[in-house]
Amino acid sequence: MQPTVNNLNESLSGDGDMIACSFLPAATQMIYDMGLQHLLQGVTFECPSTALTEKQKVVRCVMEGKNYSSAEIDKIFTASKAQGKSLYYVDEALLEQIQPDIIFTQDTCEVCQIDTKCTTAAVAKLKRQPQIIPLTPGNLQDVYQTAVIIATALGHEAAAYTYLAALQKRTAAILNTLRLHQMPLKRVMLMEWIEPIYNCGHWIPFQIAQAGGIDMLSNPAGYSIVTPWEKIVQYNPEILVIAPCGFHIERAKEEMHLLTQKDNWDTIEAVKTKQVYLADFDLFTQPSASTLVDGVELLAALFHPSLFSVPKHLEDKAQQFFTQYSFAS
Repeated sequence: MQPTVNNLNESLSGDGDMIACSFLPAATQMIYDMGLQHLLQGVTFECPSTALTEKQKVVRCVMEGKNYSSAEIDKIFTASKAQGKSLYYVDEALLEQIQPDIIFTQDTCEVCQIDTKCTTAAVAKLKRQPQIIPLTPGNLQDVYQTAVIIATALGHEAAAYTYLAALQKRTAAILNTLRLHQMPLKRVMLMEWIEPIYNCGHWIPFQIAQAGGIDMLSNPAGYSIVTPWEKIVQYNPEILVIAPCGFHIERAKEEMHLLTQKDNWDTIEAVKTKQVYLADFDLFTQPSASTLVDGVELLAALFHPSLFSVPKHLEDKAQQFFTQYSFAS
């Protein structure tokens, strides 16, 4: 069960002297966003670059540094799940050295990150047992709540409310502009994977809605699932956003031939009107509150360019895709 703020207030002293490890990049990002990184010692190999230069890498992956295709990655993870094995592992000696009081982990996706089960197995071997706090958001509001859980666990609850107030002011401005102009919702599809094709789930449909779109192929607050190409063609999205989990734009480009070679690719409205976009994964499948709000702002600019511009700090996070294999930002 995910801890509540009250649970954490009762179980933690909040003296600010505790040591934390983050086993998921989203938690690490939020810890930095809230200015609490002085309490963080250990991170995962996929955490934000600043954390990787300052903190010790405790969580690693057997696929680290490899360059597999979408289909190969899918097969590897499917096989490991069928065998009951994890591709992630903990540097137990380093964890023992750090001796954390708190470890933040997750159970939202066992494919993307190490899960609580693996974390618990590693922690069981420690001389001093830390508190394991799983962060398992299902929708966008849940993501905001994880910031409160993190800050409260670290003894700085107020930092979360300051952080969230600024973020929600940004999303409110988008929604107010859309209402003021009575903008109709854009028919959108966001892909979380290319081969096989996965729709989007969890908090991403809520991001799309806050940006003035609707993805009727999505699974709000649930897992993304394999989606038949024929269903996508029939749905005929006005805007297609491709943001494979774990892929930045350049990596996603390498996979685009898998889509452009499909039957009826050229008949999709988004393709005909040149509204196919590649986007960095961390604005969508990394559930830190700040990166998801960045994602909402980016989507709003893609969906309604007459009302919104891409913020300068996000200009390199998405590119328009042309079937002719030319790209422009």
